Amino acid sequence: MGDKDKIEDEIALKPKMSLLNGITVIVGSIIGSGIFVSPAGVLKYTGSVNVSLIVWTVSGVFSMVGAYCYAELGTMIKKSGADYAYIMETFGPFLAFIRLWIECMIVRPCSQAIVALTFSVYVMKPLFPECQPPEDAARLLAVCCICVLTFVNCYDVKWATRVQDVFTYAKLLALFIIIAAGGYQLVNGHTEHFTFLNTKNEVTSLALSFYSGLFAYNGWNYLNFIIEELKDPVRNLPLAIAISCTLVTVVYVLTNVAFYTTLSPAEVLGSEAVAVSFANKLFGPFALSIPIFVALSTFGAVNGILLTSSRLFYAGACHGQMPEILTMIQAKRLTPTPAVIAMALLSMLYLTVSDIFALINYVGFATWLSIGVSVLCLPWLRWKAPNMERPIKVNLIWPIIYLLATIFVTAVPMIASPVETGIGLLMILTSVPVYVVLIMWKNKPRFYRRIIANLTAAVQMVFVVVGKSKAAEL
Repeated sequence: MGDKDKIEDEIALKPKMSLLNGITVIVGSIIGSGIFVSPAGVLKYTGSVNVSLIVWTVSGVFSMVGAYCYAELGTMIKKSGADYAYIMETFGPFLAFIRLWIECMIVRPCSQAIVALTFSVYVMKPLFPECQPPEDAARLLAVCCICVLTFVNCYDVKWATRVQDVFTYAKLLALFIIIAAGGYQLVNGHTEHFTFLNTKNEVTSLALSFYSGLFAYNGWNYLNFIIEELKDPVRNLPLAIAISCTLVTVVYVLTNVAFYTTLSPAEVLGSEAVAVSFANKLFGPFALSIPIFVALSTFGAVNGILLTSSRLFYAGACHGQMPEILTMIQAKRLTPTPAVIAMALLSMLYLTVSDIFALINYVGFATWLSIGVSVLCLPWLRWKAPNMERPIKVNLIWPIIYLLATIFVTAVPMIASPVETGIGLLMILTSVPVYVVLIMWKNKPRFYRRIIANLTAAVQMVFVVVGKSKAAEL
């Protein structure tokens, strides 16, 4: 091996993550604020407690099926970027860019902004027990949260995974406390709310209830985004996915059972923070511990989104569909510093928008649709590339079941909510002119190329980052 090859090997993302790190990335990314704050969404569309528990269970199983399909894709196409890398390999650059655009520019930064905002609200909750914390103070604290975690992710991948480990344990501890309290209530016979009373029979309501349930499980595919940094991915990726999805499904269902041992359906629907209402009824003076645990949970979720999303920027840049600077690695720390900072800046930009929750609703169906397209890659590649190496081979019945369920979950809400669907489609279509101008148009003016080259060089000097092509010239 020559000197150039050695340098190229050194200036790259390194596999530093163990199986345990992989599990905490998935669990930490899935469990954010949703299970603590808003299980009311599922109940609203199902109408009854028992059917809502069924929806929570089926949503978990549905996520496991998708994750199982991703295990084959992840061990077959061992590239950072997950969905983006699979669509690029299977359907080409145009569809891959649409997926990249929606995820990088809208869904991920919006999600991170919302979770960071939830973190700041719950940190300040003990200081404002009778009212909502000031909006400007919450936004400023959310910015601080993102900045701290940006530094951690730029400094060392091990630091980032350690943060993920610690805060994942904290959020699981909080949920186990709630589950234990619910178990105590069950032993004492508090089962009066577990009925099928007021169940809604409309197909649209059922689909929308799954939409809410699946949103809470969002994040099961996040480890695939950083597969290049996972040790022994053929063994550890499917194991991490199986353990994580099973654990989260069991914890989610038992947590919902615990809530309904103490709170009536009306109380759940009327509560802005179900876990806090639950704690206020059962924990007395210790009720304030729950907002603290929610804050810890969301802090870990912000870290998980930042850790995995920056790798999506990195993967897009490696394929020439994002600025070259995002392919570059910090020379000493071996972290994708420009990509991490880009993700953080976009998230902070969305913190200035007044109603980012509506924005997430508009593109929610696009997220599930694109995950469905990623799963479609599996049977398509079986047909088009049967000789590709497949360390894990999934029975084709699973992707078929997942695709049919995806059609149901996305098509029915599209019919029920045409306005949101229309706005979401417009957001997707904004990717087309961007693709034409920035990627298809090869002969750009000299002044444009000079400006980009100067900006890239300036960022390289500030952050001491290098790419493989530059490293080979050293």
